[in-house]
Amino acid sequence: MLAGAATEDHGDPRSSRGLWRDSFGHRGDDTAATRRQNDDMRSDDDLATLSAATIAVAGGRPPHEPDAPLNSPLTPASVFVAGGDREYGRYSNPSWEPFEEVLGRLEGGRALAFSSGLAVVAAIIDLVSPGEVVVAPRHAYLGTLQQLATKEQRGQLKVRMVDVSDTAAVLDACEDAALVWLESPTNPALEVADIPAVVDGAHEAGARVVVDNTFATPLLQRPLTLGADIVMHSATKYLAGHSDAVLGAAVTTDDATFAALDGQRRLLGSIPGTLETWLAVRGMRTLHLRVERAQQNARTLLPRLESHRAVDQVRYPGFGGIIAIEVRGGAPAADLLTRSTRLWVHATSLGGVESTFERRRRWQSEQATIPENLVRMSVGVEDVEDLWADLSRALDGLAHA
Repeated sequence: MLAGAATEDHGDPRSSRGLWRDSFGHRGDDTAATRRQNDDMRSDDDLATLSAATIAVAGGRPPHEPDAPLNSPLTPASVFVAGGDREYGRYSNPSWEPFEEVLGRLEGGRALAFSSGLAVVAAIIDLVSPGEVVVAPRHAYLGTLQQLATKEQRGQLKVRMVDVSDTAAVLDACEDAALVWLESPTNPALEVADIPAVVDGAHEAGARVVVDNTFATPLLQRPLTLGADIVMHSATKYLAGHSDAVLGAAVTTDDATFAALDGQRRLLGSIPGTLETWLAVRGMRTLHLRVERAQQNARTLLPRLESHRAVDQVRYPGFGGIIAIEVRGGAPAADLLTRSTRLWVHATSLGGVESTFERRRRWQSEQATIPENLVRMSVGVEDVEDLWADLSRALDGLAHA
């Protein structure tokens, strides 16, 4: 077990970092953040009866007192006066807590904010003991696949790649695994996993299950209620929603898991910025509106794309605002499409209010099983007729090229 007393400069002396089985085999020390979240959940149980849309707006607010601010203020502090729970800015900050409260309530667990989605990935994977097996999607966020590949190349763990839509194959791969990593829908192929079936099989085999819920958001899918052990987000995407904050988050219902992830965040220094968490909370106030509108727009565009002569295939998981199309004419035509629009923005991120798209294989590290002509489309909240007019003009140009 990797653990040790921490110095003033290297971590909270109450925390330690262990490997997967050690960290999750017992309850960790109760941190200040843990106690505060437990107190919040007990003292504010009335929010549990509210809809997700209302929680997104009402959660994480300061007390309703005369002259109190309606929004939680920024607290740009790296040091706190000794004698309380916070002590140091790498352990806690009041600006993180509204974001963590809202997301925790939406997902049905307790949340921790991280500096990025990849920081969450690193914190979780780092808990896997040397030589153990991780089952992972063959198609997934590139940063996740690259972290797993790097650790496998170094002999630190073993990776079994699976098609998450093939439930039987996933369950077969769970034998002697320590961790099963799911994306559903996957990025960018938009495959959908049978999360309850995989969770049951993984747990029976003794493995933990992590679900990257970035694409679906807790408004369309709540993996913790389906039995998953950890839910993670690149909060940069739909949660923050305005392409102005890089942020990640992990959510769990298990106290020992929460304590282990909190210890990882402290020790690795993967803490969020106060401005980023403040921006994310502000973005989450309209999460339900944005997700609903993006999904509505995507469903309107879907049959039009399916019938267009410049499109060979359309992929859509049945929910959400992400579509993938395979453009007739191969990679050159797909590249031309991304250069031929005025509203649709050629960009690599997704989940913002604006509509973005890109040919995924323009990245050399993208999986070879992703078609060269696949364009991932993140449908925004603009007027759908304006989006289609812009997109169809570009597609028509391809058809006549």
